[in-house]
Amino acid sequence: MTVSEEVVFLLDVDNTLLDNDHIGSDLSHHLAQEFGGKNRDRYWDIFETLRKELGYADYLGALQRYRVETMNDPRLLMMSSFLVDYPFAERLYPGALDLLAHLDHRGRTVILSDGDVVFQPRKIQRSGLWDAVKGRVLIYLHKEHMLADVERRYPARHYVMIDDKLRILRAMKQVWGDRLTTISPRQGHYALDQKNLTAYPPADLTVERIGELVKYDLPALLGIVDTRPTE
Repeated sequence: MTVSEEVVFLLDVDNTLLDNDHIGSDLSHHLAQEFGGKNRDRYWDIFETLRKELGYADYLGALQRYRVETMNDPRLLMMSSFLVDYPFAERLYPGALDLLAHLDHRGRTVILSDGDVVFQPRKIQRSGLWDAVKGRVLIYLHKEHMLADVERRYPARHYVMIDDKLRILRAMKQVWGDRLTTISPRQGHYALDQKNLTAYPPADLTVERIGELVKYDLPALLGIVDTRPTE
């Protein structure tokens, strides 16, 4: 294996590199402003129903369903623009791009995300994350079930997965075992949900903020030495 194939760093997007909760709050405010609180709440009801059906967040899909209920309200045409043209780069967590550059000198960085085929790529592109990983982006419906494909595309001796969802980290650990180091930033509602913290084992390394990881050297990230930040 080449040096870049020794280690592959896999990074989630939503609430890992990008503050998706903030984006959701902005969308909620915009919906209330344009359509009122009742219609805003109905959109989120549809959104959650669709999330349960699909297993991932589909903002544009929820908008399509909402459109059927509202009898083709022409204002919804501008709602799609709000989502597609949203300034995602402004919602990157502090240090996110610095971390990608830091890790890229120590292995290959790959975005590994769940989502739809339109909005999720758009979000990754407009945030600057696509270019930061030189186009190494994988988006699946359920990424934890696609590890064989990940390994085929990006073979490595060892993987590091950075994700806010302990459920995902556990599922991947069950497949890759000691070949995987899991890292969880305590960002977003999933990472702070006490039910999730109780239901799933902790990651190999937990940090408060994604930007803190630039303080850790490669052996620490792989669990070879104590995971204490360098001075």
